[in-house]
Amino acid sequence: MSGTGKMTSRGYWIHETVEEIPGLKSGPFVRLGDGRLLTVEGNACCVSGDEGKTWDEHPIFADPDCFEIRVERTLVRTRSGAIVLFFANDKERANWEWQEDLADSPRAMLPTYAVRSLDEGRTWQDLQKLHDDWTGANRDLIETRDGCIVASSMMMRHNPGRHAVATYTSRTNGFNWIRSNVIDLGGVGHHSGVTEATVEQLGDGRLWMLMRTNWGVFWEAHSADEGLCWQGFRPTTIDASSAPGLLQRLQSGRLFLIWNRAQPEGRDDYPLSGGDGVSSEVAHSNHRGELSVMLSEDDGATWTQPVVIARVTEDSEGKCLSYPRVFEARPGEIWVTTTYAGFGGYLSVRLFERDFV
Repeated sequence: MSGTGKMTSRGYWIHETVEEIPGLKSGPFVRLGDGRLLTVEGNACCVSGDEGKTWDEHPIFADPDCFEIRVERTLVRTRSGAIVLFFANDKERANWEWQEDLADSPRAMLPTYAVRSLDEGRTWQDLQKLHDDWTGANRDLIETRDGCIVASSMMMRHNPGRHAVATYTSRTNGFNWIRSNVIDLGGVGHHSGVTEATVEQLGDGRLWMLMRTNWGVFWEAHSADEGLCWQGFRPTTIDASSAPGLLQRLQSGRLFLIWNRAQPEGRDDYPLSGGDGVSSEVAHSNHRGELSVMLSEDDGATWTQPVVIARVTEDSEGKCLSYPRVFEARPGEIWVTTTYAGFGGYLSVRLFERDFV
């Protein structure tokens, strides 16, 4: 087990060097030009001048009845000051009717949109639908060194039903978007295929993608053209549950990865799910009882030993910890949050890079 620890107000165990941030919104967060924080919750843009203790909220959409921002949304503020929000619209969610005889949900629809603000979140413009296909989650959104915005998304494939990953690239601060090749590595089932990718830029300029799979490890891909074309699909050596991780470049230059490992710390087994062609064609681990972190000084060639920073206990609300978000509030100070509902229990903590290298 990972040393001594303490309990959060919601009953989660956290590592001894990790601190709870009570009441913090679940994110994602960006830092505005004047130092304030901005996040999105529901259909509202939320801005805080006191590091998340209190928030001012105002609507994003002129016609809010047409939208319901899915809980897995992503945000980025570019160096030029544009704020881009990527989200799936639950208001248009339709036709999820999994048919076991077809191993498919042929007409499933859950569209993905992008919208941006050019005035620090006061108003939002250039709303556009990017696809109608069922989008399980939009997990990551980055700006490259050349000023491109790259968003990871998903698109359900059919006959049989399975999930695939795609990215969208904008060279115009989120005004318009170009879709990449669709990464479809096969599968059969409503939770099969490759899903929920995280993306970061490497020192040589290439983009590196890590994808959730049912195959015991993250699979990877690389792009040499700002996310327009992905290639080199293969398994990594990073053991992983069937749950998404998040990869982020810290201001120190290190890569930071947070994720659910395939088995709990200290164990070499965990009950498997699936393998029936309904949820997936292979049996897999859905372990979500611990969040682990590790860091790399050499763009993922080697990593520090994984450390569990949070763990479910018998008293934990939610009974799982997954779908983490990461925000570097100040150099070396990392906020980790998980969503209020839908994908896991609510966690809001800070940790310091220096304690894990």
